[in-house]
Amino acid sequence: QVQVVESGGGLVQAGGSLRLSCAASGRPFSTYVVEWFRQAPGKEREFVAAITWSGSNKYYADSVKGRFTISRDNLKNTVSLQMNSLKPEDTAVYYCTASYTIVTRAKDVSYWGQGTQVTVSS
Repeated sequence: QVQVVESGGGLVQAGGSLRLSCAASGRPFSTYVVEWFRQAPGKEREFVAAITWSGSNKYYADSVKGRFTISRDNLKNTVSLQMNSLKPEDTAVYYCTASYTIVTRAKDVSYWGQGTQVTVSS
């Protein structure tokens, strides 16, 4: 098993940037595909970004493509999500997840973090 903990959320104005971090403990992080999901008030959790074991393949939801960048450091057991040009519609609780393969549906995720709030003001 792996445990994941997010950090770095907060309040930012539209157009600003935030960097989320995800730290892992337990089984080596390099074993897993790491993804970010988010859940806005009244909405279902949705896929945001994914990065494969080696970090060589990255995937993004269309809504964040070109603005968000996912990266990982397996030696430090961390994954980051750099979020630029933030919009009010990016406001959500962001979850770091670990799974054995790429998944885009929340129900298929193996391990969840507790989430970190990101609020973008207009």
